[in-house]
Amino acid sequence: QNPYELLGGEAGLRKLCAAFYRIMDEAPEAAGIRAMHGESLAAIEEKLFEYLSGWMGGPPLYVRRTGTVCLTKPHQPYAIGAAERDQWLLCMDRALEEVGASSEVKEMLHEPMFRIADMMVNR
Repeated sequence: QNPYELLGGEAGLRKLCAAFYRIMDEAPEAAGIRAMHGESLAAIEEKLFEYLSGWMGGPPLYVRRTGTVCLTKPHQPYAIGAAERDQWLLCMDRALEEVGASSEVKEMLHEPMFRIADMMVNR
């Protein structure tokens, strides 16, 4: 099974993305990356859901909509350093905990999530 299936498919991934952005919105430790987003997080939550769907082994929704899986270009306007990367990872770790992701899923995602977040570092 892939992470998409192990998280519960679409419903489980939606819960993860909702938890991720709620945590980002509320956690003082994530204020740096929260400030990079608009007042509403609904649109970006949907984009994360679409991207992670394909990335985790589910339907490739992001690619269908954008024609690419490139994440660096959409992130170019933002100054992203190690601190911002780590804030993003903190939110994702907490979201995985909150939705009750198994240790197997967390282990499967730990290194690949770090690599993707690290690729966004541009300063």
